[in-house]
Amino acid sequence: MPNYDTGKQTHKDTDTHTISHANLFGLVQKEIGGDLKSLKKVSGLLEKLTLENKQLEEQVLTVSSSVPLRVSAALSTAEESRVKLESLLEKERVLSNTLQQHLQGAQVWADSIGQVLGQLDTLERHMKYLQCLARIEQLSDSIQQYLMTNSMWDAVGAIDRMASLDMGLRESGCSHLQAFLRETLRFWHKILKDKLASDFEEVLTQFHWPFISPPTQTLSPPANAQELNSQLELLVSQLLSLQTSDDLISEKKEILSRPGQSQTPPLSLPIQIMLLPLSKRFRYHFTGNRQTNNLSKPEWYLTQVLIWMGNSSNFMDEKIQPTLDRARAKVNARVELCRGLLTLAQEKLAHDTPRLLYDDALFCHLVDEVLQFEKELRSTHSYPRAYPGILHILLEETVFQKWLSVERKMAVEKVDTMLSAEGAWSSQYKDITDMDELKAPDCAETFMTLLLVITERYRSLPCPRAQLSFLALQKELVDDFRIRLTQVMKEESRQPLSPRYCAILNAANYISTVLSDWGDNVFFLQLQQAAVSVGEEILGPLGATETGRLASLEESLFEALLALLERLRGDMLGRLLDAVMRDVKEKAQPYCKDRWISLPSQSDQATMSLSSSACPMMLCLRDHLLQLQQMLCLPLFQMFWQGLAERLDNFIYEDLILYNHFNEGGVAQLQYDMTRNLFPLFRHYCKRPENFFKHVKEACIILTLKVGPALLLCDVLKQSEEDEGILNHQQPSPESALNELGVYKLAPSDVQILLKLRSAWLKQ
Repeated sequence: MPNYDTGKQTHKDTDTHTISHANLFGLVQKEIGGDLKSLKKVSGLLEKLTLENKQLEEQVLTVSSSVPLRVSAALSTAEESRVKLESLLEKERVLSNTLQQHLQGAQVWADSIGQVLGQLDTLERHMKYLQCLARIEQLSDSIQQYLMTNSMWDAVGAIDRMASLDMGLRESGCSHLQAFLRETLRFWHKILKDKLASDFEEVLTQFHWPFISPPTQTLSPPANAQELNSQLELLVSQLLSLQTSDDLISEKKEILSRPGQSQTPPLSLPIQIMLLPLSKRFRYHFTGNRQTNNLSKPEWYLTQVLIWMGNSSNFMDEKIQPTLDRARAKVNARVELCRGLLTLAQEKLAHDTPRLLYDDALFCHLVDEVLQFEKELRSTHSYPRAYPGILHILLEETVFQKWLSVERKMAVEKVDTMLSAEGAWSSQYKDITDMDELKAPDCAETFMTLLLVITERYRSLPCPRAQLSFLALQKELVDDFRIRLTQVMKEESRQPLSPRYCAILNAANYISTVLSDWGDNVFFLQLQQAAVSVGEEILGPLGATETGRLASLEESLFEALLALLERLRGDMLGRLLDAVMRDVKEKAQPYCKDRWISLPSQSDQATMSLSSSACPMMLCLRDHLLQLQQMLCLPLFQMFWQGLAERLDNFIYEDLILYNHFNEGGVAQLQYDMTRNLFPLFRHYCKRPENFFKHVKEACIILTLKVGPALLLCDVLKQSEEDEGILNHQQPSPESALNELGVYKLAPSDVQILLKLRSAWLKQ
């Protein structure tokens, strides 16, 4: 094959020579140039180049001789490193083999030692097991010895140590040892507890416990009262020392109460023993086939529990509480007794309630009695709200849904009854002025009383969710009542001036007023905060805006209902105003069509009097105002007469004033009729009624102007039209000119129209 590399090298050398010749030529051109006289410089140039060439050769020789030495040294070092590495690897292999042999030899010893250690561990556990058994036997023997010698405190201490041992073995896997210890503890605990309980009951009997009837002050204290007090204190202290073992044996933990309530610890042992005779009496009377065990009479056992609480309160405060305090037991004796008695009521109520779910009358009676019991428990007996009463039993899902259903059913039935009653739309306070400000009809007042009763029934419930469920029911009932009011209103809409129509309007206003007050009530404000967190599950989905407004208290829980009631109230007021205005307009037709342009001037009349054509209209207004003042409550009547004044103002201005032309006598008569007759009709309800007739009042001001001021005003208004868009500081604005005359409502264009209605000015 041809040697392409050689060819390439030849070309490379040729290129190098070409470059060298080019460089040489350039150097000659630079040093000598084209001047022949400069050739004498050639010898010097040649010497210089020869010297440089020699220096370069020396440098090349020096570099070429030093590189092999460095490479040789590096190779020598690398070889030494390789030899050392091989030596180390060999040593590592030898050491690894030696170590492996050693481990194999030591494994036998390790297995042997592990077996010995396992045996030692087993022996140790057996020793501890036997020591625990011996400890149990020792404690058992000690307790027996203490009981034989009647050393009760020592026996109590030994029982307590055995209970501590039991608690220490809870995490142990020795189930048989645990069972043996628990049985031993139960055996001795029962013996000791029975003995102490027997002695405690004997002492209590000396104090006439239990107090089935109210204790009388005539009973003289026993002769050995001091000794009894000492025995009582001793026995209570000893029983309290048995509390730990008693809780272990009974497997009592802290009782978890219903949602919304705190945790309650188990009853103290002395109180448990004091409750035994009361518990026996309770079960004797209120279980089985006894006549006192009557499903329709829950008040019997609830009242009995309250009686026992009341009868025992003084004894618990005066005898038991000081003893507990001296024993450093953080227990309230009276509250503890109430807790124990409540357990009896809770068990009985939980047993009876499911049997009453299908009888609405009995279920309602049960709820009423439970609510009354809870109220008396918290108020009369000062039972802490941190502890559950018996209401939580009614909050079980099935029972609670039944309660809501019955409340809804009963409320709807009562609403039907109250609306169909003969005096449903009349006020029971109509003859008592001071008490009839809102003029609420009986049906509305009874309905709000019904809602208030429902509120009082669920106010004490311990669960906000349950309270919100009742609130949702109340809102549903209010909306249903509003719909009923709307239906009755539509039936009466043909006669909006009837007493019944006004009573419906008063009812809507009364309900709205009460709900507004409730929105500021502390209880409903608390419910509002609860609704922000859990209300969507009960009240339905709340938008982000609504939730924010509820959280910031900008709105109340009744905002949607208030808006609906406001709409109903506005609609009814509008219908009422329409009816009155129809009557007024009909009576005002002759008055509007009077010949205002040809009436005699004021100077031609001896005295001014009301226009005869205006009398029917004025009488109609007066009668309607008096009638509705009697039938509407004050806030509604205020809204009515102000709305009427506004409509009447527009009517007189548009249908009378703008419709006619006036001479001097006509203007004077119009002003007299308005200022001396129409305005005073409304002076009974405000000090300056003319402020509600701004169109009429200002129109009279314009129409009664003298010729000169009227013509001047015409010029100002006309000039302002011509100069529209041109700023003229010297010419007064039409608004300022009108304001000087007392005209603020009418626009300049309206005033120009009025100025054209005077016949005298038309000739100018």
